[in-house]
Amino acid sequence: MTSPRALIIRDGDAERHVTTNADGAVSVDGGAAMVVRRAGRGLVRIDGARVGDAPTRTAWIAAVKDKRWVFLEGEVYELEVQPEGRRRRSAGQASSLAAPMPATVLRVKVCAGDVVRRGDTLVILEAMKMELPVRAPADATVTAVRCKQGDLVQPGVPLIEIA
Repeated sequence: MTSPRALIIRDGDAERHVTTNADGAVSVDGGAAMVVRRAGRGLVRIDGARVGDAPTRTAWIAAVKDKRWVFLEGEVYELEVQPEGRRRRSAGQASSLAAPMPATVLRVKVCAGDVVRRGDTLVILEAMKMELPVRAPADATVTAVRCKQGDLVQPGVPLIEIA
C-alpha cells in the first residue's frame, strides 16, 4: 500500500488541493471523497465514496508530463498537475505546446507574432472523436506555428512556440 499523495490541480486560475490514496479514494479541497478506478488505458470510472452518492461517471484522460486533458460528460478540461510544494514555471519563459496524444489538427487559430492571453485557444485537435483545445498557459507572444489544418500530429512534437 502506498502512502497518500498530495497534488495541486490547476484549471485556468482555479487551484484545487487533491489528496489521493492507494485504494482509489480522492478528496478535493478536503471535501467528500470520490473513488477513482482505472477502467482501461486512458479511461477511469468515478464513484461516490459512500453508497447512495452520485452515480458512476466515466472520464477519458490524456496526459503529457504535467498536463491532463479530461473528457467528462461532454466537456474537455485542461488541467495542470503538480506535487504540492513544487514551484510553478515562471512566466516569461519560452515554451512549446504539443498534442497530448496522436491527433489531427482541425483548426489553427493563431499566427506567428500574435499576442495571446492565458486560456486563449491556439489550436483545436481531434482525437478519439473528441475536440481537444490547446490553450495558452500564460499571456505570451506566438513565436512560431509548426502545424497546419489537416496535419496528423504525435504527442510531444511542438505545435506552437510561445514566449
